[in-house]
Amino acid sequence: MEDKKDFTFTIEGKDYTILEKENTLKESNKKTLHAPSLGIGAIIAGLCIVGVFFGLGDFSESSEQLIEKQIVQEPPRPQQISIDTFIQNGSPILGKTDAPITLVEFGDYQCHFCNVFYHNTGHEILENYVMIGKVNVIFKDYTIIGQDSINAAHAAHCAGEQGKFWQYHDILYDNWSGENSGWASQENLEKFAQKIELEMNSFTECNVEEKYMQIISASNKDAQTLGITGTPAFYIISMNSGQVQQIEGAQPYEVFEKVFDSMLET
Repeated sequence: MEDKKDFTFTIEGKDYTILEKENTLKESNKKTLHAPSLGIGAIIAGLCIVGVFFGLGDFSESSEQLIEKQIVQEPPRPQQISIDTFIQNGSPILGKTDAPITLVEFGDYQCHFCNVFYHNTGHEILENYVMIGKVNVIFKDYTIIGQDSINAAHAAHCAGEQGKFWQYHDILYDNWSGENSGWASQENLEKFAQKIELEMNSFTECNVEEKYMQIISASNKDAQTLGITGTPAFYIISMNSGQVQQIEGAQPYEVFEKVFDSMLET
């Protein structure tokens, strides 16, 4: 039987619990997709070029002020994109694995605008879409700012071994205090682990062994394959139609709401 974890969080004084599961979205949604797995990969590949990168032209100008750009060289134009590019090498799924929509975020824990999204938009999405089973969420690392970004990402994956990836994800953003300012030092990462009551010997050993460096590296490569040049970057995937929509930067809640509702109507 699949292991289940309860993720509890608080929004404006109200407590919520979400089921956290391992990243098995691909298998659990085979019956939902209208085409075989190879077909859906081809559909998404086409949409990435035509629909994703040009599908939100209305927001392109404002996106420049809502995205953290740290990459010096422009990545090559994306090719050979499949469903795995979006959902593999990421976090456990937050929400119902059979939700009709998946929201994928590529982020960096040190990123200013990632933190803005977390505080200004993320909680509303959780409350209004994830909690009622319409959307699930996957977080993927794009560690573009510095070594502390990598360390924080790795610590989150180690917390995931104990079923607390999303609690650790949240405590990182709740303690954000600038880029390369030391708030994500190894000492602080251990303090965060203690606050959410992780078993510290296992957590420390996981970090020392660097067990998840390969996953973090692979997630970075996925971001580059998609042509992402900054964080945060989001992909909203309809599991019913195969439609994929990109949103760049820490856009307001209403932007996500519009895309979610449009996909749910089709």
